[in-house]
This record gives sequence, structure tokens and C-alpha cells, in this order.
Amino acid sequence: MFESLSEKLQGIISKTGSKELTSENMQDALREIRRALLEADVNLRVVKSFISAIKDKAEGEKVLQGVNPSQQLVKIVHDELIELLGNEQKPLDFSGNPNLIMMLGLQGSGKTTSSAKLAVKLKKEGRNPLLVACDVYRPAAISQLQTLGKDIETEVFTIPDCKDVQQIVNGAINYAKEKGFNTIILDTAGRLQIDTEMMAELLLIDRIFKPAEKLLVIDAMTGQEAVNVAENFDAQLGLTGLVLTKLDGDSRGGAALSVAYCTGKPIKLTGTGEKLNALEDFYPERMASRILGMGDIVSLVERAQEVFDEKQALELQEKMSKNNFSYNDFIKMQKQMKMFGSMDQLLGMLPGMNISKSDRELISHEGEKQFKKMEVFILSMTPDERANPDLMNSSRKKRIAKGCGMELSEVNAFVKQFEQMRAMMKGMTDMKGMFSKFKGGMPDLSKLGNLGGGINGKLGKHAVNKAIKMMRKFK
Repeated sequence: MFESLSEKLQGIISKTGSKELTSENMQDALREIRRALLEADVNLRVVKSFISAIKDKAEGEKVLQGVNPSQQLVKIVHDELIELLGNEQKPLDFSGNPNLIMMLGLQGSGKTTSSAKLAVKLKKEGRNPLLVACDVYRPAAISQLQTLGKDIETEVFTIPDCKDVQQIVNGAINYAKEKGFNTIILDTAGRLQIDTEMMAELLLIDRIFKPAEKLLVIDAMTGQEAVNVAENFDAQLGLTGLVLTKLDGDSRGGAALSVAYCTGKPIKLTGTGEKLNALEDFYPERMASRILGMGDIVSLVERAQEVFDEKQALELQEKMSKNNFSYNDFIKMQKQMKMFGSMDQLLGMLPGMNISKSDRELISHEGEKQFKKMEVFILSMTPDERANPDLMNSSRKKRIAKGCGMELSEVNAFVKQFEQMRAMMKGMTDMKGMFSKFKGGMPDLSKLGNLGGGINGKLGKHAVNKAIKMMRKFK
């Protein structure tokens, strides 16, 4: 998300020169920023307000000692982006017993899937959610929610053949109290467009049951229309927050920049992938940093806390220190890294990388392709070979090459790479303690700067640029 806007803003800001931010040297930058925002499908009202705010803050502002004008402009744009995106993170309201969350939206916005994703998120946070099928109009809507509920091991409440939504919600509340569910997620009916009948039903639920949260689910790829939909729902129901879906599929991101400003309602959650665990809290400051290429190390750390298993991490650390790292361990480590998300997403969270979206996708695609080939190669070994890399010899390599359908040269290259990685891990004294000091066995990311010159160091950037050149050559 925001890839196009992010690249353009970074390019515009880097061109800023001079010793002071003046009306003259800001004019071109502001014109380009305005154009970049409009191309990203940001609402015109938002663009005018944003540009005006930057201009007022930037003109005549003295550049601090040791800070060049482009860095000063980054700070100004960063602060205004945070303001535009809602200023601060707004958590969900869990008041009420049971707590009621009403999911709203048009058909196709991802409302039913987002309801299931929200249930997964709440279960991780220690709550006991109940999904309620309130869409009695769309064919197969109830069965879709029941299928998702089965996948995530969450109960779905419904009354067969009942078309009275008020009766369904009332029954769900009584059932939740009886069975000990503390949060009820109402998957309400959507329409192809907003109509009187739809709003009357939603208003009835709102006024009778008074849900703590009324969350509008918006497809980020609808662009300008997202603002109109959000304003209509808010005028009728008084929304408490927004859920933006399909942010991973929209490189422009204009909807996210527009809806919060135009409605005055916070973006509380974002859907960043198809998996049922891909629903995250929205943090304006983190998103602003990512748009400006500053990375999002806090989200990376939080994801590491969720992903890394402390026991496995400590075992891997022990094996690395004793040079007992095996092919089995490599597979385990690879599975944990996959839980981080795609390599593309991971690179986007690292600060100072300055890699274009196309290059990130290239690295991600080629890297994941190589990991898959490595996995096939490892699974073609015997259990003894996977557990003891020192058994590998020329005859075993030939047999494995035939078994996995690879050239012998590829197998030799994989073995060489693995041995190099193994030797590197053995020599990394900085790895000591990385996996043990944090909850969930999270790696100490502050240590990453000391490894291989650091991801922001000359060696790190040189390695990335070299990888991109090689991949382009063989693409």
C-alpha cells in the first residue's frame, strides 16, 4: 500500500536544496506533492488542506544546524501525514457485558471475512468472541460465516430460517451470557448500494442494542467512492471507527488518507492480506513513517514477538553456537520467517532501505522461489542427511539431484550456501542473547545493526543493490 505515493514523496523531498525553506524553493516541491497525492486518489479536500498546512509550517522555517532542508521537509510532511491519518491510535471499545461490535459495509467490502479476522485477533488478545450471522439476505452469507468460524474454531450463532435480525441479535446476547462469551461480533447485511431499507435495519439494531463499536468496513481499492460511503454511513449511524481492507492490494492508498480526515472517524483496523490473521491495529505515526521510507521497526518487533517461539529460538541459538545447525533446523527457521509475511512486507518495514516497490517484489519473488527449491532439495534427503549435514558427499548429492529433479550444479550450490551460512552463524558472537531477552523469544533487533555492516550500513546496502542487479539480469 502507498507504494506509488511513497516513492514520489521520497523523490520530491530528496530534491529539496538551499539553506532555508522559502516560498521559492518550496513552490516546485508543493506542486509535485499535490500531484502525487491526486494521483494516489486522495480526495481533493484533503489535498488542499494538506498542502496548505505544509506550506504554512515550511515557509521561512530555519534549518536546524546539522539538518539539511530535505530532512526538515521530511519532518514537516511526516507530522502532517500523522495528523491526516488520525493523529493517534484509537483502541477498540470493549465496554458492555457482553461487548457488542457491529460490522457495517457494502457487499464486497470484505465485511464477513473481516468479522472472522477480528475474532482471530480478539482470541489472541484473550477475549472469547461469538460471531453472529445477521446477513439474512445475501445467498450463502450465513454458510460463509459458518465456514470461516469452523476454520478459526470460533462459534457462529444463527437462528435457522429466521429473517428477523432483531430476534437474532437478542438471541445471540442471551446465548453469549449463558455460555460465557464476552464479545459479540455482528456480521450485518450489506447491499450493492446504500438504501433506505438497509439503513432502517441497521438503525434498529443500533438504537435497541447500543453496540460499543460501529465499524465500517471499506475496500481500500474503491478509492474516492470510499469517502462517499463512509460519510453516508456516518451521517446515518454515527460510526465509531473504520476498518480498511485490501490495503496490500492498493499501491495508491488514497482511501486511507481520505476517509479518516473527511469523516473525522479513526481508522481502527487494517486488513493487510488474505490470511485470517492478517488484521492489524492501525497506528497513524507508523504508517506515516512507512510512507516516507522511514520503515516501521516497532511493527516489525511486535510481529517478531508473535512469530518467534522462545523454546525453538533458544534451541537454534544453542545449535548455532556449537555448529550443530542442521537442514531440519533450516526448515524450522524458514517456517517461522514465513509467519512474518512476505519478504516484500518485511523489507518495507526496515528503515532506510530506499528500494522501489518493483525491486522489493523482485527480491521477494526470487528469494521465495529459492527458499521453495531449497525446501524441495532438503525434503529429498534421508532423515539422517537432514539431521547431519556432514554426511553429504558427491554420491549423496547425485542421488538427491535425481530425486528432486535439479541439476547437480544447483545441489552443489545449495550445499555450499548452507555451509557458508552455517559457518557465518558459528562466528556471530553478536547473536548471543538475541533470542532470549524478549517475550515470545523475539530477536533483539537492535543487534542487527552490528551484523554484516548493518542493514543501513554500506555493506548492507551494497549487498541489496548487488542482489537487485543480479536478479534483473536473470529475470
